Amino acid sequence: MLTVQEVENAMATPTKALIDDLAQLDGDILILGVGGKMGPSLAKLAQNAVVQGGLGKKVYGVSRFSSGSLQQELEAAGIETIAADLLQDDDLQSLPNVKNIIYMAGNKFGTTGNEHFTWVMNAFLPGRVAEKFANSRIVVFSTGNVYPLTPIRAGGAKETDAVGPVGEYAQSCLGRERVFTHFSHKNNTPMLLFRLNYAIDMRYGVLLEIALKVNQKEPIDLSMGHANVIWQGDANRMALQSLLHCQTPPSMLNITGPETVSIKRLAEQFGELFQQEPVFVGEEQDTALLSNAAEAFRLFGYPHVSLQEMIEWTATWVINDGETINKPTHFQERKGAY
Repeated sequence: MLTVQEVENAMATPTKALIDDLAQLDGDILILGVGGKMGPSLAKLAQNAVVQGGLGKKVYGVSRFSSGSLQQELEAAGIETIAADLLQDDDLQSLPNVKNIIYMAGNKFGTTGNEHFTWVMNAFLPGRVAEKFANSRIVVFSTGNVYPLTPIRAGGAKETDAVGPVGEYAQSCLGRERVFTHFSHKNNTPMLLFRLNYAIDMRYGVLLEIALKVNQKEPIDLSMGHANVIWQGDANRMALQSLLHCQTPPSMLNITGPETVSIKRLAEQFGELFQQEPVFVGEEQDTALLSNAAEAFRLFGYPHVSLQEMIEWTATWVINDGETINKPTHFQERKGAY
């Protein structure tokens, strides 16, 4: 079984294609919101690519760093950290004017009852950031939640499809995209809207949630009967490579795995591995939150970690009581109430 450190190391190992792409970029890399689920591994991946490629760039990670040892961990990995509250204008304006920005700041869970903060983080702050970094290129982390639920048979929403966010979280994420797009037009800032769902590693994500329910004989709701998933390391790689594809007005890119994953079939696979009979409630609907990432695969190739590998790794992780991050995806949510 992999250890947590081995998982981290695997996600932070750059490919030759990533190193080659980052070599084409002028300037350093600054990651805003590095303290989230994906930020630390993305920062380490970027730093390792810079070191292994001899690229001579700095990688900065910005977060409040209000608790825990993440700041020290990132510094030990060679990342230059900056403690800042992006909603405080003095903190924002004091950040270095770096050429390449990965924007990961935002709010999702806890939106219900705290909608005002979600809108400030997801739709107000982007304008302030876009003005600050008007002369940079910016990859903006967004979400497949900006699309409506789509028919299973359609294979997922494409970048050219109409948006239709369900619920205030998804609406605020579309707000983030619209605000960044406005400032891209205003300041001629090249950007890419990185519409992601759902990144996983063994410690969190759709696969872990289903595996835990099967193993613990808890009922699995089938009303959101299908999902997309992608290994976090692959998503991080694509985010960094996306810096080369920023445009004015912003380009849009769906980021997820190639399979439409059946939740029922997934639970049955875990049931076979755990020798447990899954318990189901609800009925599969003919629509789900799904994205088509064919354009990302054209640009970056298919994910390096397959769905079957992710399933097997996750099963082994659960069997061995591996460490988990208590941040459920709420992928089952059909009304957008997060």
